[in-house]
Amino acid sequence: MLAVIVAIQTVITFATVAAGTNSTIDQPRQVIVRTAPEWQALWKTHDPAATAPSVDFTRYAVVGVFLGTRPTAGFAVTITSIKQDSGRAVVEYVERAPGPGGMTAQVLTSPFHLVRVPHDIGTIEFKKVAR
Repeated sequence: MLAVIVAIQTVITFATVAAGTNSTIDQPRQVIVRTAPEWQALWKTHDPAATAPSVDFTRYAVVGVFLGTRPTAGFAVTITSIKQDSGRAVVEYVERAPGPGGMTAQVLTSPFHLVRVPHDIGTIEFKKVAR
């Protein structure tokens, strides 16, 4: 007898809260924020000069990826999908780097991407994927 196990993945809708190349978080980091105080603390670390975007934490959580300091322009990170799989949410993201021999601005950057997800998302795992 042949048993077939089917894994059903559900796509989770998300929306960008903030993204860019100028964070003051200088080490690579993946974050999960479930409360307003956690959000304010993260934002103060990320961009102390700006006001944090408004998020209703009774309905949403925020997940994000920070690449840390990079030596030139041309680096980026994008959360591409979030899927519910076997009781956990898998946040897939892509890192981009300048191509070999390409010309880039000689400036330090710190790419990041923060997205809003349903508050009841559960356990979260991050997965870097190839583009």
